Amino acid sequence: MRVLITGGAGFIGTNLVNHLVQRGTYQVVVLDNLSTHQQHPRFPGPARFVHGDFTNKAIMAECLENIDAVVHLAALSGVIDSVEDPRPSFELNVVGSFQLLGLARAARVTCFINASTGGALLGESAVPISEAMAPNPLSPYGASKLAIEGYCSAFSAAYGLQCLTLRFSNIYGPSSGHKRSAVATFIKNIIRKEPLVIYGDGSQTRDFLYVGDLVRGIEAALVRPSPGTYQLGFGQPTALQTLTSILQKVSGRNFSIRYERHRSGEVHSTWCDISKARRELGYAPTTDLEDGLRQTWAWYLENQDAWDRQSAQPPAADS
Repeated sequence: MRVLITGGAGFIGTNLVNHLVQRGTYQVVVLDNLSTHQQHPRFPGPARFVHGDFTNKAIMAECLENIDAVVHLAALSGVIDSVEDPRPSFELNVVGSFQLLGLARAARVTCFINASTGGALLGESAVPISEAMAPNPLSPYGASKLAIEGYCSAFSAAYGLQCLTLRFSNIYGPSSGHKRSAVATFIKNIIRKEPLVIYGDGSQTRDFLYVGDLVRGIEAALVRPSPGTYQLGFGQPTALQTLTSILQKVSGRNFSIRYERHRSGEVHSTWCDISKARRELGYAPTTDLEDGLRQTWAWYLENQDAWDRQSAQPPAADS
């Protein structure tokens, strides 16, 4: 299978490319604009890297030649940033992704996998969240992801393009040095001997999923492309207070925690019902949080020079 991965040099993309190449049955094209200040990537084996932006029609026409499936990871992420200025997430996540859907259709791509989100899109909903719930985004970022989910559904029904939307939970793991997620930020602060900042009282919950389990879930969607929307998480809630306790055990270090006011646009508690993905895609996450954090902690220690330089750069479009 010939697969194009947009945002393929970022956190999830890097892990996905390496996984697919190791499988030996995929020809992979990686597109990334390197906006997160990472070094020029070196991928193994048959993976081909193209430096460019998925909103560039000429570059995309080249990348889509003879492609069977697109995994669309490139996006502008960040709930708080979108609250401060909603236009960039609309222009990139909605307008840019709509254009990509049209180009994929014109290139006769058979499968389009759209990376989406659960918590930011569904808002404060009863837990566990599921695909059957009515969306209620609390931020412009969540609204932008909902809009492209709608277009994926429409392109499946109107044009026969097999579109699958995968709603990722809170993903963590190696190669996440540029991320500003809870796990990435907490680990970097521990290593730098800086306090951990929690916005709220620490009782808020998230569904933390190790990136290795996620990429196996994405491959499952490539192998069994059944159009629709799927929640990909671990299927369990973890309070931020619990997360910091596990990090203290994994790191073997003491650190302070500073509690600050809850931020507008952020969901208090969310975790996923993953039964649909289990049933229809054969999705089966296996990495418990302590084991995943141990592997993540080891990566951060081994790659401190690289992520420290990368984190010092101003934030940009996510990959």
